[in-house]
Amino acid sequence: MGNQVEKLTHLNYAEVPTSDPNGFDPEGEVPRIGVSYIFSNDDDDEQDDNFDQFSSDNQSASHEEKPFDPQDELDCTIYYREECVYERNTGAASYSPESLLNKCRPGDLLEFVATGQYPHWAVYVGDFQVVHLHRAEIKNNFLTDVSLGKKGRIVSSLYRYRALPPEVIVRNALDHVGSRDRELCWRNSECFAAWCRFGRREFKIGGEIRIGKQPYRLKLLFSEKKSHVLEFQSLEDVIMEKRRNDQIGKDAVMQELANHLNATHEIKEELFVN
Repeated sequence: MGNQVEKLTHLNYAEVPTSDPNGFDPEGEVPRIGVSYIFSNDDDDEQDDNFDQFSSDNQSASHEEKPFDPQDELDCTIYYREECVYERNTGAASYSPESLLNKCRPGDLLEFVATGQYPHWAVYVGDFQVVHLHRAEIKNNFLTDVSLGKKGRIVSSLYRYRALPPEVIVRNALDHVGSRDRELCWRNSECFAAWCRFGRREFKIGGEIRIGKQPYRLKLLFSEKKSHVLEFQSLEDVIMEKRRNDQIGKDAVMQELANHLNATHEIKEELFVN
């Protein structure tokens, strides 16, 4: 992005301070500190370098090699202090782009998913079109073109903030079409789409002052009995980590935590199996 000073890579869990020696947080223990993505953006469109060519045949074949696997998606919850502001439970239905068109309404937030890729978010504005942040530019395209053969789903209710009226959401999106590079105030497609729907500054770059406190918690839910909690300074940072986990998948996140514990394969199985 034009307004990023540099791009930092994500620190692995072994480099992140923690108060819990096992990497898991029993009831009442202090959560671990999360990574701050001060200058980084996940750039979810890096996965779709051929997007602007709209080569549907090639793209569809590529995505068919790694179809979306909901079993590798990690349930998670985001808290601001004690308030739940986001909750995702796996098992949400996903649809082909054509089927999705029959279900969404103007102002809805859409998410396109594929294994091994960052989820791509867009705002449905009607007439088969969406507005989305792609390759450091806000664009208005047909939903079927943006999907690139990926499955899609409506994610309007994941964030628990009060939504703006549909006509305001659509206007927020359309008013920014053509904005690019240094004009942008969002690190990724999810932050932009969520801002359009909720209008909250927390989704913008620098929308919250980093003052050393960690008011946000990201709770990763591996099973009914096993979870892991990270703390962050801003919602922007939480979203970056959540999206990174979506991109690498549940198994990879589990492996990272196992590596942090410097555990053998047998110990890892003992930690994560119900």
